[in-house]
Amino acid sequence: MPGGRLTLEDRRQIADGLAEGLSPTEIALRLDRPLSTVTREVARNGGPDGYRAEPAHRSTQERARRRRPAAAGTAAGAPAGTPPAGTADDLAERFTAILVGTGLSRMTARVLTSLYLTDSGSLSAAELVRRLHVSPASVSKAIGELEQQELVRRERDPRSRRDRYVIDADAWFRGWMASARQNTALAEFARAGAETLGADSGAAARLWEIGEFFDHVGRAMVRAAEEWRRERGATSGGCGSPPRG
Repeated sequence: MPGGRLTLEDRRQIADGLAEGLSPTEIALRLDRPLSTVTREVARNGGPDGYRAEPAHRSTQERARRRRPAAAGTAAGAPAGTPPAGTADDLAERFTAILVGTGLSRMTARVLTSLYLTDSGSLSAAELVRRLHVSPASVSKAIGELEQQELVRRERDPRSRRDRYVIDADAWFRGWMASARQNTALAEFARAGAETLGADSGAAARLWEIGEFFDHVGRAMVRAAEEWRRERGATSGGCGSPPRG
């Protein structure tokens, strides 16, 4: 609610907005909060360049605990706004954190998580905006990153004539193969660079080693992906069922 306390998700949206280069006014409009709330929150927790959602949330909770005893029934150490363990929201939070750890930006990870945790595996840009409470520009940028890595594909919805973004059983296979191609390209560049610098150059020796390493890794990635596809018989139209106990 506009008049309530900022939640952890609110603070994450503030951090996302700052990372996107949005102004405090734009962030306040996105959150439906007073501008003063956003500016005070950012100034109190490191400023535009140092603001981080989780530390800001912990600091606020610590200040609140110093002012008054913790309310009865609150889980020890669990900040307000944190989804209860074992819920769908908790699953989404943990999935997003893992994806961020692989190198995706937080917004891109949130979009990919939303797609994976949707039964259909398909959402439009408008649906993603509503689910994540972010701007269309944020979704567009995240989708662009995912398309570049071939982790999503775009389909035209014949009923609405709008694009839908889809993940399927081949999503990670395509992304893995795209990464393998990048390794091969880096290997070729490094080897060519070594030849340009000449055999007597220390830099050439380093580049040659880089080329050898990424050539080996790229070929190993391709072999592993093809072996997995043979074993699992993955197709572009189906998703495997979860194991049953």
